[in-house]
Amino acid sequence: MTPGLDPRPLGRTGIAVPSICVGTSPLASMAFLYGYEVPEERAVATVEAAFAGPLTFVDTSNGYGEHGEAEQRIGIAVRRAGGVPDGVVLATKADPAPGSEDFSGDRVRRSFEESLERLGVDRVPLLHLHDPERIAFEDGVAPGGPVEALVRLREEGLVDALGVAGGPVDLMQRYLDTGAFDVVLNHNRYTLLDRSAGPLFERAAAAGIGVLNAAPYGGGMLVKGPDVQSKYAYGERGDVFADAARAMARACDEAGVPLAAAALQFSMRSPSIHSTVVGMSSPERIEATVRLAQVPIPDGLWAELDALAPAGSVLPA
Repeated sequence: MTPGLDPRPLGRTGIAVPSICVGTSPLASMAFLYGYEVPEERAVATVEAAFAGPLTFVDTSNGYGEHGEAEQRIGIAVRRAGGVPDGVVLATKADPAPGSEDFSGDRVRRSFEESLERLGVDRVPLLHLHDPERIAFEDGVAPGGPVEALVRLREEGLVDALGVAGGPVDLMQRYLDTGAFDVVLNHNRYTLLDRSAGPLFERAAAAGIGVLNAAPYGGGMLVKGPDVQSKYAYGERGDVFADAARAMARACDEAGVPLAAAALQFSMRSPSIHSTVVGMSSPERIEATVRLAQVPIPDGLWAELDALAPAGSVLPA
């Protein structure tokens, strides 16, 4: 059974989201990271396509682009639409200023205010603490620190829910254990090649926390294949990943299933994951992603792919 795209509850937040979220990091046109440019009008058209549905959940960040280009481009679409359309959920993230290591509570407030201005809104339903691995956990939860500032924004009614978005699984759990967060977003650690975020997601969902899984393709390896994209999560990972990805691609070919469809639906079929964040760079990519979500996948292929997965955690904890 192919999972549907209809909105469902994001944990206990009271927010409803579709099972796929439009990630907007590529819309900042960061060629150094993705290897290609995204012109402004194409980026705006991508956001407008998301607004039109069915992928009406858009995730961005203050730090996407040297000058917040992703938020700026989303803001153009918002203004053209006369505001965020009904039914669309817009989430962003708090970041240090470009070139700065300042992740203080004051910086979180400034980051949020910058985001509101760029996006052309006066509040957002969901705000994440972005990549807190950049600072010590003790600094993150210290008085006057970023977590305290986020909680204050929620108390002031400027956001509905708070998330923590990052990579290291153990660190994400420590932040959830503070009780301050309603949502967790983890990237590259729950894919066909790396299942290490599975226990984190299961515990979070059981506690009523919203769960977002980002980068189901591992930065492209599970779309293009390891012979075209040798990096996983934007880093070289060696033969273990590449060999497993090749074997998975062969298994998918034999089953008549695109590797990308299996990678996407692996995340979507997890009962612990409420939405899967996929980076989008064009309206055509949104259409293609919807098609991948609807590809029938035989049960036997899932068992074969599970058997081919590398054992244990393969990215830094």
